[in-house]
Order: sequence, then C-alpha cells, then structure tokens
Amino acid sequence: MTQQLAQRATVRTSPEGARNASLGDLATILQSQQERKLDVIARASALDMRDGNLIIQGVEPSLQPTGVVDVDGTYRPTEVADEGFADKLKIPVQYLRRMRAEHLSLYDLNVNGWLERDPSRRFLIRAMRSDAHGGEREGVARAFLSDSYRLIDNFDLLLAALDGIKQSGHAAQVTGCDLTDRRMYVRVESEEVAVQARELLKGYRSPYTGQTGDELPMISAGFVIRNSEVGDGAFTITPRAVVQVCTNGLTMTEDVMREVHLGGKQDQGVIQWSGTTQDKVLELITAKTTDAVRTFLSRTYVEDKLRAIEADAGRPVTNPTHTIEHVTKKLSITGAAKESILSHFIQGRQITAGGVMQAVTAAAQQIPNADTAHALEALALPALRAAAAYAAA
Repeated sequence: MTQQLAQRATVRTSPEGARNASLGDLATILQSQQERKLDVIARASALDMRDGNLIIQGVEPSLQPTGVVDVDGTYRPTEVADEGFADKLKIPVQYLRRMRAEHLSLYDLNVNGWLERDPSRRFLIRAMRSDAHGGEREGVARAFLSDSYRLIDNFDLLLAALDGIKQSGHAAQVTGCDLTDRRMYVRVESEEVAVQARELLKGYRSPYTGQTGDELPMISAGFVIRNSEVGDGAFTITPRAVVQVCTNGLTMTEDVMREVHLGGKQDQGVIQWSGTTQDKVLELITAKTTDAVRTFLSRTYVEDKLRAIEADAGRPVTNPTHTIEHVTKKLSITGAAKESILSHFIQGRQITAGGVMQAVTAAAQQIPNADTAHALEALALPALRAAAAYAAA
C-alpha cells in the first residue's frame, strides 16, 4: 500500500469542490465531507514523512459515538497542507514545492529533520479519510496547523449563517456557492433592496447579453460569506453589490466582518468539541450574520456606497491600453487576467474609470478557480480608484 501511495504522492488529491453551485448541492457535498473528516492533535514524534506522504503512528485510538477511531495511517498532503509544513517548520514554501516535484526523498528528509528537532511540539492535522467509517487507514492530509487553531467547519457555519439570515426577518436568497480545498464562499443577495445606478452604469454594455446599463440600471444589496477550515483565512462576511445588467459583483472589503480561528490549546488525540463550546461558536456566527443582514442589506448603506463609487467612476479614460497597464501593474494583476480585463473593458464600451471596475468584475466571473476569481473581484474598487487617479494625473 505504501508503494501505491508513493506513486500518487505528487498528485495530492483534494477534497471535492464546487464552482457556482446551488445551496442544495453545496450542502450535499459538505455533509459527505463531514462523515469522513478526522481532526487530531499529535506530537511531532508521532509524525513521519515517507515518499511524500504523512504517516501518523502511535496516537491512541479514540472512542467516538460511531465507534473506535484509529488515527494511525497514511495521508497524502494537499498543497494547503504542504504550505502548513512550510509555515510551521520554517521551510521556504517554494523550496518545499520544488523538493516535492523534483526530489521527493529530500522533501522527506527536510520535513522529518525539522520535526525531530522538537519531538514534543504538537500540531493539529486536519485529515479526510478515504472511508467514511474509518475502515481504510489512508486518506488526505488537508491542513497542518497550530494546536490552538479553533475549528469552525463549513457545514456547521453554513447552517448557523442561514439561521442568522432567517432570524433577521429579511427576504434574502443564496444565489451561488463555491467550495475549494482552501475556502467556502456563499453569495447572498436581496432583490428587494435594489437602487438605481443610472450614472454609474451610463453607457455600459453587458459583455454577456449585450443589454445596457441604461436598460437595466439597478444594483442589488448583498454579501458574501467566506470560511476556511484549513487555516487559509478567517470566517468573514463582506458586503457585495450585484449589478443587474451583467451580474457583476462589487465586494467592499473595507467593511468586512471577521472572526479569527484562534482558541486555547487542545489536548492530544482526536478532537471532540464539547457541546457548550460548539454552541457558543455557532451562536456567535448566527448573531454576526443577523447583524450583517441588517447592516449590509440596507437601502441607505447601498446608496451611500453608490455615491462614493460614482465620485470616481465618471472620470474618462483617454488611453485604455495605458490605463489598464497602469492599473493591473499597480494591483499586481498579470497574465490571462490582465488580458481578460482589457478585453472586457473594450466589450463594455464604457470608456471611464467605472468601465475599468466593470471589466475587473466581468473578468472575475470567467475564472474557473473560485479562490482566484474572488481575489480578483475584490480588486474591482481598488482598480476604480487607481484608474480615476491615473485619468486625473
């Protein structure tokens, strides 16, 4: 079995993901993952890297409601887990990636060498078993984290957030979901809270349908919920307006609500949160979501943000190529994304700083990788400000 796993070690299989999924599809995937999750606190002395795979051995089995859970086994690290090894063991991440790709035995030697320096040091390993019932002693190492990392799982968080939306009494809908091996994203929108943005959308043409902002001048209030189970960011709720004519999203990161995954030290072995602790965490998430609905799904909030955006959006762009070059360089946008922004700017026919903003959000919609897409969408408003400043210079 070890030889077979070694042959697959460079593949680094990730848990099942989704892009632009429905709420029902996301819930089904998360429920399936919940049944196969394994979280364990282990000392460095119980860990060994062989052929690029993490071996856990010597951890006491734990009695769970479903039976005895035997932690010991072989786990294939994902890219996220490799980043965790690099961070916690102070190994340059690019060097670690190169060793995995080109010299696997050197990769093992480096990781094991640093683990051996402090054998009593404890880590949290977030894994996913191949078998939901724990019969197979193999699986995926999803993350390698500090033993003080507080778990907020996507499925529990999703249920708590939906409860928060319900408790707000506001009619809001989940319009799309993304799930990667790093993060979960849930987009929420309220068509009831929509305002006219004729000045912002004047002359803009959707690159998807050809309809214009003059025909469909509304933008709707919304927000996006984000969470990482693997240490790649806090639980956040970020306001997001949706442009009716093209469904482009404008995320306003300066107003983000966040909850960091930090807590007290955990005991060694399989992690089982007490009901009281878990309930308090989920109650906080529900309360924050309720607050977010009442704050972000407000006509006053959207109108205030719209006025601030329109102050820069109308500045004319006299040299599109130079402007896009300046904006993308300033925001470190390169490659295909940069070319896509220029293409969408031309298609949008709105030769203003606002058109640059729309081009960024339109380009983000076309990116298959959800993490990359959300990161690009978050740059839309900075791109607007950069384009306006460049036009005024």
